[in-house]
Amino acid sequence: MIRSILLTAFIMVSGTFFSQKLKPVSYQDGTQKLNGLITSNAGKRLPGVVILPAWKGIDEEAKTAAIELEKQGYIAFIADIYGEGKIPSNNEEAAKSSGYYKQNYKEYQKRILLALEQLKKNGAISDKTAVIGYCFGGTGALETARGDLPAVGVVSIHGSLTRDQSRKNEKLNAKILVENPADDKSVTPEDYSNLIKEMNEGNADWQIITYAHSKHTFTDPKSPDYNEIMAKRAWNHTLMFLKEILK
Repeated sequence: MIRSILLTAFIMVSGTFFSQKLKPVSYQDGTQKLNGLITSNAGKRLPGVVILPAWKGIDEEAKTAAIELEKQGYIAFIADIYGEGKIPSNNEEAAKSSGYYKQNYKEYQKRILLALEQLKKNGAISDKTAVIGYCFGGTGALETARGDLPAVGVVSIHGSLTRDQSRKNEKLNAKILVENPADDKSVTPEDYSNLIKEMNEGNADWQIITYAHSKHTFTDPKSPDYNEIMAKRAWNHTLMFLKEILK
């Protein structure tokens, strides 16, 4: 009896935790089935955020971000970029799959647009949506701005800054936050300067925050690169940016 009462009390106190489960959402790109996840507050009229996961597809970091964003009053939708049956199972496959979408950026932009549409179908206010992305997803956040997709702002979290320099620099309407680890070996000084040039020529509202003593996947607790202090700062910077542009 006592045990039952305690268990009931625990569930009541932890109600917020239990309510914050991610729900699957199936959608299509032509014949390709896509499987995203959305927060439990879907259907309410709230600002929304699309989360673009890293190169192996939907992972724990993306899921944690979605639940934390729900706590802040956002509907969060985690996009499926690769599609059912095409999720990489190792680093080699992930490099190949993500590389394909980086090269064929219009296909990447289309998958992001489909995710934004799902977010809005599930209640997000159409003019109060943003895109954040980790690693490969950080590249996608920048492609959101380049493609002038319907998002007020984007956050690239340790994303690749490399871009085919044969592409013309266009006007960038979305506000841009780049969270760049100082010791990311995948980002060259040339990449960095080219991005600044692109954003300036696009007359963008932009900022880059660089995190000291941080390697590529510094925000992922499961990575050997994880830097707890800098990861917390980066997340706080993300929340501050989203609050400014969406609320």
